[in-house]
Amino acid sequence: MSAEVVGTGSESRFRSYLRLGKFDVYDYYLGILIVASAAPQEPATLLLFLLGEVAVIVAGVAFDDITGFRDGSDLVNYGPDDRLRKKLRKPLVAGTLTEAEALRFAWGAAVLGALLWAAAIATAPHSPMWTVVLLVVVLAAALQYSYGLKLSYRGFQEVFLVVLGATLVLAPHGLITGQFSGFVLVQAVLFGMGPLMFGVYSNTNDVDGDRAVGRPTVAALTSRRGNARFVGALSAGEFLLAALASLSGIAPWWFVLLMAPVAVLRAQQFHLGFAVCDIMRARKLGFTAHRTCVALLVLANVLVVLG
Repeated sequence: MSAEVVGTGSESRFRSYLRLGKFDVYDYYLGILIVASAAPQEPATLLLFLLGEVAVIVAGVAFDDITGFRDGSDLVNYGPDDRLRKKLRKPLVAGTLTEAEALRFAWGAAVLGALLWAAAIATAPHSPMWTVVLLVVVLAAALQYSYGLKLSYRGFQEVFLVVLGATLVLAPHGLITGQFSGFVLVQAVLFGMGPLMFGVYSNTNDVDGDRAVGRPTVAALTSRRGNARFVGALSAGEFLLAALASLSGIAPWWFVLLMAPVAVLRAQQFHLGFAVCDIMRARKLGFTAHRTCVALLVLANVLVVLG
């Protein structure tokens, strides 16, 4: 049974659809800049892939909102008692869209995304089987993340966020070059860590709502101290990956030094979230850390090309 709508909204339907698709959160889409800096030869394929990933992610977040509305968790996390969350960001909770409208929007975006990715594969100079399989699996998982099989309700949320981000770098790079690169894999995982770090801070803030509906995020399954250790380990692991890549020769020796500013931002983010206990400001700082990471990864590829 659908949860009762809390409040009504005066926004236009178009603006509400933009909110449902979270078009203002573009950080997943930045991965295409990393690919373009490493393999810029096929702009048409890159554009088709980018448009496809926008549609797929829009579908996924819309389905997530539909499920959060149905199970009541968004009513808790974005309800009138939460001063840190704007209810209008959830059109179903705010009453600016109906559930039927949201479903049509989500399925339309899903179909469009699948068609655009198929077009990207068709126009690519290479189509190694691993890239095609990876895209099919990620497409299916994105649509089942909170809807259908509800993978995020079965303990796969944190893993999926990293895998999705990494795929958005690995797959288009494979389609353009026909190759698998260890250095690009490192960059892909570092890119995927950005959305994961948004997620773990959001989950820390939303722990009561997630526990109420049985959504098993790490924050919901552990104590506050246990969750803080988990987030701290992720923050440190991001830097260690860059360090190991430099030490092993997968990445240039200077790569770890180039990525040091991201480690500094992660330390500040952790302090803000778990020492100052301002989780939402810490989450916001995560966007700065992720965008800094993307800029540095693009710079790394430019430096490699320049020799």
